[in-house]
Amino acid sequence: MSVAVKVRANASPVSKQRLRLWIRILRAARAIEAEVRERLRVGFDITLPQFDVMAALERKPDGMTMTELSRFLMVSNGNVTGIVDRLVADRLVARQPGPEDRRAIVVRLTPKGASQFANMARAHEGWIDSLLSEFDVAEAEAVIRHLDGLSRRVRNGGMKQ
Repeated sequence: MSVAVKVRANASPVSKQRLRLWIRILRAARAIEAEVRERLRVGFDITLPQFDVMAALERKPDGMTMTELSRFLMVSNGNVTGIVDRLVADRLVARQPGPEDRRAIVVRLTPKGASQFANMARAHEGWIDSLLSEFDVAEAEAVIRHLDGLSRRVRNGGMKQ
């Protein structure tokens, strides 16, 4: 008998329930993400990673370096470069030399990109509102509180603060 089987055979009902909870959280997040990806593709001919880059840049009107973008989005510089290349080709973002260090490249939304992102962001908010419409304000706040607590515990090595 393998160790994994022994652990599973000895798992408590609450342990199994928590595992089911984790799987449901993951499934729900993946389902929402897939729906948003499809709606962005069909409605705006843009990918979710491109939307994420534009969202990051919208928060920073003075722009971000490629390194700042990759850190913010938690992806490699190479991934960001490919995404930015497509956005530049579509004239939604522009690259410029950095003001302090001409070797650093700063990426900013163009006026066209800012306008299109505003439309996408409104649509995105509406989609999420519709997809989560089963939650009233109190339920949404309770779930947010629980998930925030879970995130803090995970970052703290699984310990309550």
